[in-house]
Amino acid sequence: MIWTVAVVALSMKKIGFLSFGHWTASPQSQTRSASDALLQSIDLSIAAEELGGDGAYFRVHHFARQLSSPFPLLAAIGARTSRIEIGTGVIDMRYENPLYMAEDAGAADLISGGRLQLGISRGSPEQVIDGFRYFGYAPAEGSDHAAMAREHAAVFLEVIKGEGFAQPNPRPMFPNPPGLLRVEPHSPGLRDRIWWGAGTRRTAEWTGEQGMNLMSSTLLTEDTGVPFHQLQAEQIQLFRDAWTAAGHQREPRVSVSRSIFPIVSDVDDALFGQADSQDHVGYLDGGLARFGKTYAGEPDQLVKELADDEAIAAADTLLLTVPNQLGVEYNAHLIDSVVRYLAPDLGWR
Repeated sequence: MIWTVAVVALSMKKIGFLSFGHWTASPQSQTRSASDALLQSIDLSIAAEELGGDGAYFRVHHFARQLSSPFPLLAAIGARTSRIEIGTGVIDMRYENPLYMAEDAGAADLISGGRLQLGISRGSPEQVIDGFRYFGYAPAEGSDHAAMAREHAAVFLEVIKGEGFAQPNPRPMFPNPPGLLRVEPHSPGLRDRIWWGAGTRRTAEWTGEQGMNLMSSTLLTEDTGVPFHQLQAEQIQLFRDAWTAAGHQREPRVSVSRSIFPIVSDVDDALFGQADSQDHVGYLDGGLARFGKTYAGEPDQLVKELADDEAIAAADTLLLTVPNQLGVEYNAHLIDSVVRYLAPDLGWR
């Protein structure tokens, strides 16, 4: 079948995938173990690069049958690929030792040749109550878990700059370079490739003030009654305004996530032909939230719908949320369908 669609003039986009890395022993799942989830993530990243995709990103969740510690996976993908960006969306900073994380991130970035794009944040609702406490972290007196996440992030951002801060031992086992010592290995440029996952407009402004790139998901933890893509576009503009006001010199980056399923085969139709394509408003973590719609349909229909998505237009990077338990072959087909049937006619390629 040959698809013909109208050409729409929009900006070029980096197109990557975002995987939650679920696994379950169900016979309906193609991903039945942690080993499956990890090895299939590597295989899908390789396939995405071969198909012309630009990024492989992974969610991080603790105490769940999902991907958790990201750096071994990111390093493995970095060693098996040569071009695509490799990242997270997002690492929950409540659980992180900032200095140890800086070492892991520096090593993974060097292995990949400087392709790491790390999304960090306060994290999402957890599988357990205050799971970060089991990792040895608790908010200071008078503080809370969100502030603790930002404090961990501030330390991480500072140490990855590569400046010395630790007093050297006067009788070290090995000779030290002169001056204060830094965390090693250091990877130059990593600080500019840190993103904050923002769920509100105010957090997006804070992200711009801090000089981090903006990562915005398929939901926002607030609602004003306008369509999701318009609320997200407002969030992006507030981020850019805050970035400019803060005087940062480089150009910031913005990513948005979307569930997009071009229906180009009978299998696609069976899986997603009846998908509910509208926003939803509900409660998440005790507050009101707006969830973005799923885009599912034939390519000509999707080109028209996606051309009207104001947040995608405002972003430079689009992350496709993939149903990883359908397996590598199907998700590679999904990425290929977006790159092949949608991206050129939307001006993303």
